[in-house]
Amino acid sequence: INLFKFIKKTKDGNYFDFEKFREVIILSTRFLDNVIDVNQYPIHEIAEMSRGNRKIGLGVMGFADALFSLGVPYNSEEGLAFGKKIMKFLTDESHSASIQLAAERGVFPNWEGSTWQKKGIKIRNACTTTVAPTGTISIIANCSGGIEPVFNLAYQRTILNNQKMIEINDVFKAELESIGLYCQELMEEIFEKGSLQDIKGISPELKR
Repeated sequence: INLFKFIKKTKDGNYFDFEKFREVIILSTRFLDNVIDVNQYPIHEIAEMSRGNRKIGLGVMGFADALFSLGVPYNSEEGLAFGKKIMKFLTDESHSASIQLAAERGVFPNWEGSTWQKKGIKIRNACTTTVAPTGTISIIANCSGGIEPVFNLAYQRTILNNQKMIEINDVFKAELESIGLYCQELMEEIFEKGSLQDIKGISPELKR
């Protein structure tokens, strides 16, 4: 789930839309549970294990971009608190959606004797979440990968036939354009240094 997509902009500032996030978590949990049944597994043993435990791996990407948009530094107590809130919400809501699925479709086959059975919780999926790097997926979605920070604001990507592409973080670029700082010279300096921290003429607020 791309967290950046849940940032809502208002005249009073940006905020994270948790209600929309909940809707997508419920939909995604159901989708991933369906995938277990339609998937074609390479060998019988893997199919048996996957369908026996019905583990799904619902995770996030775009975390750093979401923080950028909220004006929150990645390496701050506020950033850590936001991360905890996001992941607790994801875990709680995906468990709730899986419990609803169990009421409709039944618990996972290996439920008896599991931790969930001992807790008295009827749930469809033994596990619901994961933290994945989302390398290729985040490139396709044009957002920051997984829960990682943005390591370079501008960088060069080598693609097919050794073609070179300079890519600039979209949230960063939009911020520069909004305050009238975007220019080719600055982009080249950022590409060279990877960060704003040692560039003159940039406000401490933007660097933060």
